Amino acid sequence: MVIIALTNGSQREHPFKSTLIQRDTMLSTHNTKNIASVLFDLDGTLLDTADDLGAALNHVLSQYGKPQVSAQDYRPIASDGALGLLNLGFGDAIKQYDYEVLRQQFLDYYQENIAVHTCLYSGVAELLQHLEMNEIPWGIVTNKPEGLTKLLLPHYPEFSQCAVMVAGDTLTKRKPDPAPILYACKQMSVDHQQCFYVGDALRDIQAGNSAKMTTFVAQWGYILSDENCQSWQADHIIAAPLDLISFIG
Repeated sequence: MVIIALTNGSQREHPFKSTLIQRDTMLSTHNTKNIASVLFDLDGTLLDTADDLGAALNHVLSQYGKPQVSAQDYRPIASDGALGLLNLGFGDAIKQYDYEVLRQQFLDYYQENIAVHTCLYSGVAELLQHLEMNEIPWGIVTNKPEGLTKLLLPHYPEFSQCAVMVAGDTLTKRKPDPAPILYACKQMSVDHQQCFYVGDALRDIQAGNSAKMTTFVAQWGYILSDENCQSWQADHIIAAPLDLISFIG
């Protein structure tokens, strides 16, 4: 179990318009009003980390005289971490380099600059406050390495009531395997079938569905413009964090 006490920091939010998208036919018979807890993905769901990750990528590229990658190109790949971003930046030429050296250079820069541009998405602070006021425990299940996650979260006081954090290397398995989110529910002593899972990647929905949770696509996250997230078989698709409140009651 990993429970984190967070230190104070300044609040930063990412603005966008809030709209609600619901599927015409729900794929689950879960009672979305009988909610015991909510679990969230981190990057692209609670925090917009893309610009700090993109800066780390461009730093590494500059060391090798490679062209910089624009935000338009790296943002949809941000959830894929160092591997996805380095492959984006180097392309096929990555085979000419020692990937572990590139990865370490990426991580070294990112660790030193982990919260320069990263901010909460607009509405996240209010959503978490709503959960806390209604005594609904919430937590984070991410594929981000535990060391980086522990380094990042204390910059945001809004996460001070996070009940549990399970990272990509907390267990031997990670999403899309359901083990991490089932483990998180066990640590919170809640029924996983009465838990919501919210994420912006297919692996999030696959993990949540395998765990028989009610799943939500965070459409504000790192989703390619031509990605058909309706095909992910989530129970709901929401366009903004505060849209989740209507399912909680």
